[in-house]
Amino acid sequence: MLTGELRSQVDRLWDSFWTGGISNPLKVVEQITYLLFLKRLDDLQTLEENKSQRLGKPIEREIFPAGKDARDCAYADMRWSRLKNQQPDRMFTLVSDHVFPFLREMGGTNGTYSKLMADARFEIPKAALLTNIVDLLDQIPMEDRDTKGDLYEYMLGKIASAGQNGQFRTPRHIIKLMVEMVEPTAKDTICDPASGTCGFLVVAGEYLRDNKPELFADAKSREHFHNGMFNGYDFDTTMLRIGSMNMLLHGVENADIQYRDSLSQDYAVEDEKYSLILANPPFAGSLNKDDVAKDLLKVVDTKSTELLFLALFLKLLKPGGRAAVIVPDGVLFKSSKANKEIRRMLVEEQKLDAVVSLPSGVFKPYAGVSTAVLFFTKTNSGGTDTVWFYDMTADGWSLDDKRQPLLDADKLGTHPSAKLTAEEHEKNNLPDVLTRWHKRESTERDRARTEQSFSVKREEIEAAEYDLSLNRYKEVVHERFEHVAPLQLIAELNAIEADIQAGLKQLEGMLK
Repeated sequence: MLTGELRSQVDRLWDSFWTGGISNPLKVVEQITYLLFLKRLDDLQTLEENKSQRLGKPIEREIFPAGKDARDCAYADMRWSRLKNQQPDRMFTLVSDHVFPFLREMGGTNGTYSKLMADARFEIPKAALLTNIVDLLDQIPMEDRDTKGDLYEYMLGKIASAGQNGQFRTPRHIIKLMVEMVEPTAKDTICDPASGTCGFLVVAGEYLRDNKPELFADAKSREHFHNGMFNGYDFDTTMLRIGSMNMLLHGVENADIQYRDSLSQDYAVEDEKYSLILANPPFAGSLNKDDVAKDLLKVVDTKSTELLFLALFLKLLKPGGRAAVIVPDGVLFKSSKANKEIRRMLVEEQKLDAVVSLPSGVFKPYAGVSTAVLFFTKTNSGGTDTVWFYDMTADGWSLDDKRQPLLDADKLGTHPSAKLTAEEHEKNNLPDVLTRWHKRESTERDRARTEQSFSVKREEIEAAEYDLSLNRYKEVVHERFEHVAPLQLIAELNAIEADIQAGLKQLEGMLK
């Protein structure tokens, strides 16, 4: 966890950017990301030098070579360890005139991340602001994965406005819930085709560190974790840089984060490549069909991005692969041919495991759209027996634009410090969702439709034209009639009918 002092420093730094003329939070994070990358390069060079001295061999990979660059600056002066001690004006000149050209030209160093540096631009306007940033970043114990990861997440949390094309950040506690429900394994190959800041991939990595620590004792599993397990696509290069740095700072050495418009015909769909998909794709409405990959249109003939992404997920998953993806509520019940067809495919051709309805304000202040999480497994041979539904009404935070916590920190999230009381459950449903999810094949099948969670047989969903909206199946009993004996209930209904009849006769008399 970040200390209050570090948070205050970041807040002051943010204010400095604002007064310095950079008010776009994505730009702020991007500029800080470049400097974090430079700091990491210096750390890697130091490791190589120590290894060389220990083994008595030449340095295998020299990031900052001896000599000078084309602009007559010693590469050594660009290293963080020397740069941080420069006077403000000298530091500013080094970074703007030498460090950034160096980053743009460095090519393949450090895998996919450095490829994203080709269009890196230095936009910090003042030497004093640059000095403040360097001082702050230098105070952070970068060898501590938790601290540097938390710092970056805190900065990302300041991105308080939705991006273009329907992009907005998914709340961290919702991501954690989804990841804990699908339980990633050491053998999974995970993909987010709309990766943004890579929040889903980061949380999946943290889940494995916490729950599968044995994978790091096995060389093959460790290699897979750092080089192949985590894959993300986005068509915003700023988000790609931010997402790649987010993975690096959370201890994943070489996540495959690539530029790609996942729905575009310009990029071939990678059939059956991944075993787990975690995503919150953009809900941008419709696209021009001429721009959409033909492979996806063969799955579902539509211009709707949310349906096309579901088609993409089905293409990307290996048989036996599973997915947890957020969709707008309209996907669950809209009556168009394409909507019905994608729902039919999930229920009849694959295995639809669950539909978890999210509170309507969960994405505020970015968007007020009502959403749900679909959990399904690709089988290509059906397998849906019953579908588990959960009506989540609270996630621990207020559902207005402020999104303030409703409980103490130890009562939030999926694993509170103690079992929540009934009153606390009304403010945080997440622990109950997780507990009942694990019982969905047993006791949950016997739950009444009036409960917060229940199961629905495939045949009933088929009869309802594959409507997956929770309200289609949920039964609501008026509280006046709850816990009333049958004979008393009949008497109550007869009394109501008598009142209605009397009212009608009175109305007839008035009309005459």
